[in-house]
Amino acid sequence: MSSTYTYVTYIRSTPAKIWSAITTPEFMRQYWFGQQFETDWKQGSPIRLLNKDGSAAVSGKIMECAPEKRLVMTWHDTRRNEPPTRCAIDLEKVEGGAVKLSILHTSEADNSQVIVSVSGGWPLVLSNLKSLLETGKLAFTPEEAQTPPQCA
Repeated sequence: MSSTYTYVTYIRSTPAKIWSAITTPEFMRQYWFGQQFETDWKQGSPIRLLNKDGSAAVSGKIMECAPEKRLVMTWHDTRRNEPPTRCAIDLEKVEGGAVKLSILHTSEADNSQVIVSVSGGWPLVLSNLKSLLETGKLAFTPEEAQTPPQCA
């Protein structure tokens, strides 16, 4: 039996702006509590989620990369002794000028602690992304979130 976490939000923006927010380190650090991805965004390339101090919280590999549509990567939480998980991010333009952003994070491990961890982190990160894109302000500062999100 596997473990799965799904999160869906709608952001009043464009797929291009959301994709840029996901793939631009300077922008990402704003809403992801100082963390950022390091990769060249090509299928098969390594990807790391870096903490503020430059250490890797997550390492993995890009499995699919379709700009402005889909990003799939393996996700190995360096703090946990579990096999890598799989994270898929999908962007879909919907009527009314919004974009549906869906996250599907899965693990082959029963009762995966990584999935438990990301289920607390993704809502904080994606709420910050949505708020920043729509209003120019974060929904949560690290202090308001009490601790940095654990999706990394």
